[in-house]
Amino acid sequence: MARAHRHYIPGHVWHITHRCHKRDFLLKFARDRHRYLQWLFEAKKRYGLVILNYMVTSNHIHLLVYDTGSQEVIPKSIQLIAGRTAQEYNQRKARRGSFWEDRYHATIIQDGQYLLRCIVYIDMNMVRTGVVEQPDQWPHSGFNEIRNPRRKCILINYDTLSRLTGFDDFEGFQATHHKWVDAAIHKGDLRRESQWTRSIAVGKESFVATIKGQMRSKAIGRRVRFASENYELREPGAV
Repeated sequence: MARAHRHYIPGHVWHITHRCHKRDFLLKFARDRHRYLQWLFEAKKRYGLVILNYMVTSNHIHLLVYDTGSQEVIPKSIQLIAGRTAQEYNQRKARRGSFWEDRYHATIIQDGQYLLRCIVYIDMNMVRTGVVEQPDQWPHSGFNEIRNPRRKCILINYDTLSRLTGFDDFEGFQATHHKWVDAAIHKGDLRRESQWTRSIAVGKESFVATIKGQMRSKAIGRRVRFASENYELREPGAV
């Protein structure tokens, strides 16, 4: 899985972040963000990618997916989506050179409340940067699909999302999601929380310790620490 391939562990939720080359705003046009989502839908159809949430900004993407145990689904999907998005942009602009950073980062997220926190963190991305005041004002994200489920061209797997966050049905998840997002807006605490985008794993202490144990020799030099209501497993030297 590119950045995460070194520590691939099947059967988990992965929060993937992928930035444009040199953090340039290569996705600043709505048509390119829309095309990214169209290719995301194609990856879902072609490979069975299980999507839980997403956010396409002007210079990076967030993608929350569930791994069903096939190691190739996620990397093949990212290769398709990122490759086709870059190819179409470069052809239209008569541009050469890299569109994306070489590697994307992938963080294992524990299900339940930790997954719900990560979802809200993704939803609040463009509010956090000051581009919009409410998450529903940014159309290229999963927030609006969660609030108003689609009948066609559905990206998010509503049943899996509900189950992994601990709800019996999607309506129960929606109600709690609504409360958590509103609380985040009213609280006004929009700090960037790096554990969601820079860690190897996020969850309760025992979960993170288990992930570290499963990594075996690859876990050497990596440390478990507490950060903002969660435990995380960090790369060596990460702050």
